[in-house]
Amino acid sequence: MTVLLPSGETIPSLGMGTWMMAEDDARRAGEVAALRAGLDLGLTLIDTAEMYGDGAAESLVGEAIAERRDEVFLVSKVLPGNASTAGTVRACEASLRRLGTDRVDLYLLHWRGRFPLAETLDGFAALVEAGKIRHWGVSNLDLAGMRELTALPGFCQTNQILYNLTRRGPEHDLLPWHAETGIPVMAYSPVEQGRLLGSPVLASVARRHDATAAQVALAWVLRLPHVNAIPKAGTVEHVRDNARALDLTLTDEDLAELDRAFPPPSGPEPLAML
Repeated sequence: MTVLLPSGETIPSLGMGTWMMAEDDARRAGEVAALRAGLDLGLTLIDTAEMYGDGAAESLVGEAIAERRDEVFLVSKVLPGNASTAGTVRACEASLRRLGTDRVDLYLLHWRGRFPLAETLDGFAALVEAGKIRHWGVSNLDLAGMRELTALPGFCQTNQILYNLTRRGPEHDLLPWHAETGIPVMAYSPVEQGRLLGSPVLASVARRHDATAAQVALAWVLRLPHVNAIPKAGTVEHVRDNARALDLTLTDEDLAELDRAFPPPSGPEPLAML
C-alpha cells in the first residue's frame, strides 16, 4: 500500500515514528533493531524531528539506517522557533549531521510559530536548491493555514496531523480539502499513544479478523487512500504487529460499529495536537 505525493512519488502507507524514542539508553539496542526490522518489512518511511529527545531520536535513526540509507524515505522537522529562513537552513544542517546523511527526503515545519510561512518556505527552497532536502511539507496546520500556505510559491507534499478514531475532527473540512487538492495527510499517534488499545469495541472488531486492537486502529486510519500513518514501535515484536495491519481490510459492518463508538464530527473543530 502506498500514498501518492504531489511530486508524483509514492511513499509507504505505513511508516514508523520515533517520538519518545532514544530517551532510555537501556532500550536503545531494541529501538535500533525495531527500526531495522521495519525496513525489512517494507515500512521504509521513518519520521523523526529535531525536537524528539533534543536530537537524540535523529541520532538513533542515523544509527539504524547507517548501512541502508537508500532504502529509507526519511522525514524530519524544524521547530517553529528555528523556522526563519536562515534558521531553517541551520536546523536542517544540524539534523543532517545527527542523521549521518547528506539529505532528508521530506522536511516539515513542525507547527506554526512566530515566523511567517513565507520565511520558512524560503529556507526550504534554499535547502532544496542545495540538495539537502528533496521535498518539504508542514505539520499541524489547520484548513486556514493550509489555504494560506498553498497560496505561496512552492509545492507542499504533506500535512502531518493528529488523526485517529478519537481525533476525527479533521474529517469535517481538512481531510476533504486534502483529498480534493491531492496533498496527502500523514497521521501521527494513530493509536492515540496506546490509549485506544483498551477499547472493547476495537477488541470486538479485532476478534472477527483474528487481529489486534492496534491493527484495527491502524487499518481504520489507512482506509483513506490519501492518508498514511506513522505509529511508533520500540520493539521488533511491536513493529511486526503493526505491519500486519496492512493485511487487514475493515468491512462496512466494522466501520459502522466503529462510527457508533467513535462518532465522526458534526461540525468544525479546532485541529487537535499532542
